[in-house]
Amino acid sequence: MRVLVVEDEQLLADAVATGLRREAMAVDVVYDGAAAIERVELNDYDVVVLDRDLPLVHGDDVCRRVVELGLPTRVLMLTASGDVSDRVAGLELGADDYLPKPFAFTELVARVRALGRRTSAPLPPVLERAGIRLDPNRREVFRDGRQVQLAPKEFAVLEVLMRGDGAVVSAEQLLEKAWDENTDPFTNVVRVTVMTLRRKLGEPPVIMTVPGSGYRI
Repeated sequence: MRVLVVEDEQLLADAVATGLRREAMAVDVVYDGAAAIERVELNDYDVVVLDRDLPLVHGDDVCRRVVELGLPTRVLMLTASGDVSDRVAGLELGADDYLPKPFAFTELVARVRALGRRTSAPLPPVLERAGIRLDPNRREVFRDGRQVQLAPKEFAVLEVLMRGDGAVVSAEQLLEKAWDENTDPFTNVVRVTVMTLRRKLGEPPVIMTVPGSGYRI
């Protein structure tokens, strides 16, 4: 899952981003509304975590822009105000969910994951294919009943492949969904991560390489 965090309080923004990355999400961070609009016009995000009170361009206008672009991106709006009228106003702008500050990080993660599931065709909460069982909420993976310990990026890549439901997923798609925008697009990190995943998942191999196209399970 790829997430954009938009928050002008830099310490909070960076803390949220770090926490989401530990949950195997690819996260970009910006600190004002103008930069947020640039990112959503350039990149494909599953979820935008959007502070409402932003400098340069207000969070309301960022939300309007996401709606105008017709993107499948879901918006989780944050605000320091707990006033009901503010929450209603944000939802009427096109936000998909609303979370007042201060918030529990576990609740933020749960809301982001729930919104992320809405951006694609409905899938069961636990993904199963070719003897692999992946639980995104518990961050657990089993192969034929044996638990497999994965690093966050390995988990993220496997989740993207599992959500592909047998379709070919290109290296570019994996890079976009599992890494942030600071990753060198010419790096071999996808190939290395897939090799490590194959080794950890064991025999017989379940991740197949489709020459010139990508990978599938």
